[in-house]
Amino acid sequence: MTSRPSGAALRRAGPPILHGFRLFFLTASIWAVLAMAIWVPLLRGIFALPGGLGPIDWHAHEMVFGYVFAVVAGFLLTAVPNWTGRLPLTGRPIAVLGLLWLAGRVAMASAGLAGTTGPWITAGFDLVFPVVLALAIGREILAARNQRNLKVLVLLALLIAADAGFHAALILETDTRPWLRAGLGVTLLLIMLVGGRIVPSFTRNWLAKQPGAGPLPVPFNRVDAVCMAVAAMALALWAILPEAMVTAWAALAAGLLHIARLARWAGWRTGGEALVLVLHLAYAFVPIGFLAVALSVLLPGSLTPQAALHAWSAGAVGLMTLAVMSRAALGHGGLPLTAGPAARTAYACLTVAALARVAAGSSLAGDLTMPLTDLAAGGWIAGFLIFIIGYRRVLTGHSAKG
Repeated sequence: MTSRPSGAALRRAGPPILHGFRLFFLTASIWAVLAMAIWVPLLRGIFALPGGLGPIDWHAHEMVFGYVFAVVAGFLLTAVPNWTGRLPLTGRPIAVLGLLWLAGRVAMASAGLAGTTGPWITAGFDLVFPVVLALAIGREILAARNQRNLKVLVLLALLIAADAGFHAALILETDTRPWLRAGLGVTLLLIMLVGGRIVPSFTRNWLAKQPGAGPLPVPFNRVDAVCMAVAAMALALWAILPEAMVTAWAALAAGLLHIARLARWAGWRTGGEALVLVLHLAYAFVPIGFLAVALSVLLPGSLTPQAALHAWSAGAVGLMTLAVMSRAALGHGGLPLTAGPAARTAYACLTVAALARVAAGSSLAGDLTMPLTDLAAGGWIAGFLIFIIGYRRVLTGHSAKG
């Protein structure tokens, strides 16, 4: 058996906020609010970024790589010690990682101010954080000989490669969109991998305490492996050939398989606890995104490609990361694992945001496209603001539930 870090050891490791989940979940949530608040006037041309980076490139990058990398850092810096039994990184190393992440955000907002060398400098500042994070996580996994979780490190490396590809495209003045799609695709694979562990596990734990018999989630088996393999193929095709018929049919197959996968986890029995139900709701946006990709190609004009993209980015990624952050904050803060009013309201806001953004890409939207887009942005901002306010004490180290 592995030994767990002692409370005394953790208390000697610096102020409470300098623990991975606290610092990075808080900064990720703040950035989710700020980046979206900046994006809305950028979209309308009210102002431009000082470095000249296009608004679409900046927005997509900061959601896929800026926000996601912060959440991934918070999750892995907390989960890896549980997997390996080694002491977590705390204190000064976490502060350094936080500063490196912040430097990347500043560099992306001011890309190009340094002239022709600007894109190179921006790439360096943006990539140093995930590379250092991967090295730190890799050291812990390898030191503990925890080969089972090396697949997480592989996906992290692929996410870094997609970010590097984005910067290479900026430097070479080529299309950045395949790299952004690749980054989102790798993020979805992370959700499928980690979600395939935590959604059925947390659901089983909660259902086991409820009265009455009923179906329990099916644990990971070959069916899950097939679902992930087909999804990986469909996402790779989507990154390279987003409008090809082969991509549409692969996405359709992946969508149907993931509907079946989700049905095996007995989510319909979790209505009594939003903290569990939201995991199933967030994962539902994975097959919704695949089906939207298929529909946008097989029935041109029914849905825009952006509708499918935002089913994944706002729905699967946004809602799943919020669900994981809220649960981890309660669990590691020593608080009861139940969603309070703040969490439930935040989940509702993000669900509305995701549905509104998908609807904005529908052929039925018509003149409501921009109002629906504004609703989506408002729901996103409101959801993360409510989470920050409701969970501020536990995320800064004061154990009081929001």
